[in-house]
Amino acid sequence: MNTKNDTETRADQKQIHDVAIEEGARRLTREKIHSVLSELIRTEGGARLSAYSDACVHCGMCSEACHHYLSNDRDPKLSPAGKVKQTISVIMARKGKVGPDFIKKACEIAFTECNLCRRCMMYCPFGIDVAYLMLFIRRACHKLGVVPQYIQDTAHSHSATMNQMWVRDDEWIDTLQWQEEEARDEIPDIRIPIEKEGADIFYSVIGPEPKFRAQLIYQMAVIMHASGADWTMSATPGWDNSDMCMYTGDMEMTARLKKVHFEAATRLKTKRIVMGECGHAFRSVYDVGNRLLGWKMPPLPMVHAIEFYHEILQQGRIEIENKFEQPVTFHDPCNIVRGRGLHETARSVVDKTCKTFIELEPNREHNFCCGAGGGVINCGPPFKNKRVKSNSIKAEQLASAKAKGAEVVIAPCHNCHGGLEDIINHYELGMEIKFLADILYECMKKE
Repeated sequence: MNTKNDTETRADQKQIHDVAIEEGARRLTREKIHSVLSELIRTEGGARLSAYSDACVHCGMCSEACHHYLSNDRDPKLSPAGKVKQTISVIMARKGKVGPDFIKKACEIAFTECNLCRRCMMYCPFGIDVAYLMLFIRRACHKLGVVPQYIQDTAHSHSATMNQMWVRDDEWIDTLQWQEEEARDEIPDIRIPIEKEGADIFYSVIGPEPKFRAQLIYQMAVIMHASGADWTMSATPGWDNSDMCMYTGDMEMTARLKKVHFEAATRLKTKRIVMGECGHAFRSVYDVGNRLLGWKMPPLPMVHAIEFYHEILQQGRIEIENKFEQPVTFHDPCNIVRGRGLHETARSVVDKTCKTFIELEPNREHNFCCGAGGGVINCGPPFKNKRVKSNSIKAEQLASAKAKGAEVVIAPCHNCHGGLEDIINHYELGMEIKFLADILYECMKKE
């Protein structure tokens, strides 16, 4: 029988029904929960989990950093410290003796009320990594079989196809050939090299590109061609660098995905990996998957697309014919700015390609998250309205830049595109969104 504390819910929040959370929790027993949580605390949590959970004094200095908190009338339960207090603090205090209703609520908090953006960590006087604590909750939920349906379906695609969009091998190759044919209408001798051994660059993308944004593959082929790059793409699994398993807590599958990705690059004897414009994929390859496989850093050098654009512009390998006319602003994605420090590199690219640049305020490592990252957008339609409402602060930030003249938001990350599109449409901001590749392709000399 559940205790009163296990069944506490927010009176002012409409209950969101997710079939996988409900069904997963229905199959749980207190004994199962205690067994799983105790083992995770003992083995995977260890000193780091204890240090962070013990250090948090719930002072609330992290609150103003969180877009969920700021966008929901400063509800203390939505502050980072509040989320820690409702989840990991309870688990540690009770030594894992909690019930199914508690797990359901902890799942919703960790998956849909935290984007793992780590902005709060910058303002915590103890440097507590709340994203790590929420990922620990997600890991526990995965082990217990309580994960939102839509993101779990994506993880299933990863495990079955090694990409997140159920793209078959022949469909992937057909897409590359189709984009090559399209590009040849513009540049007759262009190629998208497949399975080329010894190339300088192994170029990898995320699953939604061949499924929904094939023009980005086209554009990168033009950029590679114009810059004289020696590059290739894989025809086999490993071409998709994305990783929703990292966000569902399925660390075993995350390691498998990164292993296949690294093996595809090394099998072709390439010298380095260049990744497309995605933040979470960069995090999974640069900082998570490699460590799960036993490497402090990836087994071969890798760079984000921003770094590659900066490199070829600095080296004069492409020429900007006409700068982008519309005034732009730039959204700093969490995983490549707070997680990698590419803010100035990105601005260098923007400066070389755009006539008028208007900063978002705040910006760089202090920028607000798009509200979609950390797997939150991948939790699907049941949580969409909640997600958009929980980032009205981002809408205010964008509206302020628009008032100064910005018409286009540059966001070099797929999840950021999805989140910002929802915010712009919901709050009727009337702004366009573009990738950096969109800008570079439009402005560069292609001969």
